[in-house]
Amino acid sequence: MRKSLFLTLFLVCLGLSAKYYPSSEVQERRDGLAAGRFGVCIHWGLYSAFAQGEWFMQNEDINRDEYAKAAQAFYPHNFNAREWVKAIKAAGAKYICFTTRHHEGFSMWNTKESKYNIMNTPYGKDILKQLADACKKEGIALHLYYSHIDWTRDDYPTGRTGKNTGKNPKKENWQSYYKFMNAQLTELLTQYGPIRCIWFDGWWDHDQDARPFNWQLEEQYNLIHTLQPGCMVANNHHQSPFDGEDLQIFERDVPGENTAEWNTSDISALPLETCQTMNGMWGYKVKDQNYKSVDELIRLLVRTAGKGANLLLNVGPQPDGSIPAAALERFGEIGKWMKKYGPTIYGTTAGPTQNGEVFASTRKGKKVYVHLFDHQLSTVQMTLGGNKVENVMLYGSKKSIKWSMAGDLLTFTTANDRKEPDNVYEITLR
Repeated sequence: MRKSLFLTLFLVCLGLSAKYYPSSEVQERRDGLAAGRFGVCIHWGLYSAFAQGEWFMQNEDINRDEYAKAAQAFYPHNFNAREWVKAIKAAGAKYICFTTRHHEGFSMWNTKESKYNIMNTPYGKDILKQLADACKKEGIALHLYYSHIDWTRDDYPTGRTGKNTGKNPKKENWQSYYKFMNAQLTELLTQYGPIRCIWFDGWWDHDQDARPFNWQLEEQYNLIHTLQPGCMVANNHHQSPFDGEDLQIFERDVPGENTAEWNTSDISALPLETCQTMNGMWGYKVKDQNYKSVDELIRLLVRTAGKGANLLLNVGPQPDGSIPAAALERFGEIGKWMKKYGPTIYGTTAGPTQNGEVFASTRKGKKVYVHLFDHQLSTVQMTLGGNKVENVMLYGSKKSIKWSMAGDLLTFTTANDRKEPDNVYEITLR
């Protein structure tokens, strides 16, 4: 590790760049991430105290000094990291991604780099430490969200957001801010045990600059891979992956789709992840009760797995530290479904054929699992990429399904006699 660090610093000092080759530890974690298929993102910070969502400061042009006063009333007395992790684990999720510092600049751990943190509130306890300990105890992998943006620090060079929060533009200093970020990342990667991924957000804040902004990502990524050789790097920049990144993120879209109108259509060979909200907002908003139904969420999970991707499903805890009841209810129902159908999701790859909202398929060895969403459909037709079929059955039963092959086209009849979000069929290949 020390030798690697010296080499990295030497190359940086010379202004040289080295092609990124993932370590064996990173490759192992990439494989583990892809096999897990389901994670939960937790958007929680000082913004929850306002109950108006995570972009409240930006959307309402709130002065940073007035906004910061909420820290003196932030007391999440119902926060229980163990209960959070148990509920998420029971839902069938294999990892958690937690917002350590969002664009508002408030840090949710005991950082020595800024006084604007959870320790300087009436609560006064390290949220991240509790969560890291609970994840370790329950065997849940931990990813850490970290914002490249800060709407409150003077030294952050203002982009297209955070222009009306009271920052002093004369004090902008990228090198100062870059040093601050790397110092915080060092804390996160040396004080909280194994972190499986650092999940960045905010590159897009400078995507409209007249001159391309240099985020110095290469050096930052090298720092992360040096501090923890097994830590993956992700960046929610909506572009094709940059060198040094270990997975590709699609925000509010499954790979290959762009309903959000900001995701690239390019799909890399890296592990893929779709991040999506359970209701409308990422952070807690008291008026946002527009939760997706259990059926919608399960089908979203299936559709992402059908694309060979993970679903990172978001929840925004309340100001008191509790997860909303509507979210807990959905976690419970997803968990029941995963206990039965998890083998058709975990450890699978993209299936041979997808058909939008009609069906999705996953594959594991010689098994292809077809998740049929349209209960009115009497037959399903799909191509199998040259594979031959041995049998088609209703998943979890011994009930064979009538099928036929015409060239590469498989046709099978349906048995829509279940009241499920989707009926699952198991195809055994020769």
